[in-house]
Amino acid sequence: MLPGISLPISLRRLLDAFAGCFTAPTLQVFHAMVVGLVVQTGNRTVCGMLTGAGLATSWSHHRAHRFFSIARWSVDQIGLVVFDLVLTHLVADGAELLLAVDDTAHRRRGKKVHGAGWIHDGSAPSRNKLAFGHRWVVVGVIVRPSFLSRPLCLPVLCRRWRGKGTASTVDLAVQMITTIAGRAPGRRVHVVADAAYHGKGLRDLPAQISWTTRLPRNAVLYHRAPAPTGKRGRPRLKGDRIGAPAEAAAIAVWPKVAVTRYGRVDTVSTAVLDCLWYGVFGPQPVRMILVRDRETAPMLALITTDPAATGADLVARYAARWAIEVTFFDTRQTLGVGQARNRTERAVNRTWAFGMYVYTLVVVWYATHGHRSGIVTDRRIHAPWYLSKTDPSFADMLAALRRTLIAARFMGSRPAQPTNAEIRQVQRAWALAAA
Repeated sequence: MLPGISLPISLRRLLDAFAGCFTAPTLQVFHAMVVGLVVQTGNRTVCGMLTGAGLATSWSHHRAHRFFSIARWSVDQIGLVVFDLVLTHLVADGAELLLAVDDTAHRRRGKKVHGAGWIHDGSAPSRNKLAFGHRWVVVGVIVRPSFLSRPLCLPVLCRRWRGKGTASTVDLAVQMITTIAGRAPGRRVHVVADAAYHGKGLRDLPAQISWTTRLPRNAVLYHRAPAPTGKRGRPRLKGDRIGAPAEAAAIAVWPKVAVTRYGRVDTVSTAVLDCLWYGVFGPQPVRMILVRDRETAPMLALITTDPAATGADLVARYAARWAIEVTFFDTRQTLGVGQARNRTERAVNRTWAFGMYVYTLVVVWYATHGHRSGIVTDRRIHAPWYLSKTDPSFADMLAALRRTLIAARFMGSRPAQPTNAEIRQVQRAWALAAA
């Protein structure tokens, strides 16, 4: 490998946005770690990133480790710059923002790993969902690039849940979403989350933020407060009791509507009820949407603080939440986020979030510079068993950026003819780029 870092202009333009987050020497290491995580096809440890960047023989590995454990930079500041890039390149001017919130388990081993403990891992393939490691809360922007028929969720802020007795996952989500809303003043922000994300912390959200979540089956709903009667005493804060979602469904009217979800248009039965979820939102008016595919199918109950949303809007909005689950899979299985084995507090808090932000940078780079119309055709020629493939996957995006980085590394500004050894290195690197 050639010494030093040779960045293609297309990627350098994106990474230049982070110049204010680092000192000049630390910015150089940041560039190296981004390139190393993208190019590396083996272990994505810190030393693996250094090897992927082609600097293992010219830089000390301590330089890479100090970037995560000692160097002075802020994870949130990096995330907000990533958010600005997403807003600039993938969201229309003045458009409403759709954010997805969820948490994921990151398994770790070792008694000296900072903050590791026993957590619930809902995505575990076995029946045993108990895991030892960290729990991360992630907020991502849901975008719909023109070259995809499905939405993408791009992580922009991450926080580690520190355990019982500290801020809950809902509190962490509220903190991050409030920060993002302040970064985009004047824009309406819609948040979608699963049934775990409800609590009294949602009562003080700014007016520009709406919250949509799945309603637990034991939630108790009430009619909205009646008008004051003029009699002495405090006016009522809530109306008569409606009951659980199942009780509301028994007396609801179920018109059929067409909804767009998961890449197709379905006809479902929906029921809309304006009510109060007093135990969570207090006297704030909310809207409940009940969804049923057919008479015998299980019912989906959603609750939202967006009073203007229709049933079809809410179903489509909640269905887009699944994109964050796809992001968790791609970051683990394709990009290798979480393979680093840091143990100190600062390194633990930075390395995992750094990998999530690199995922977003890869997608932003592909959307602005890397996409070409024949990429799906080429992929199907080399892998003809993908009969239904119509869109580029994240693996295709990553391979495109890898090849661009490899070309810049070996052929950036060398006027002389490459040697046979260098040619073989390029050929082998390109072959591994799609591995």
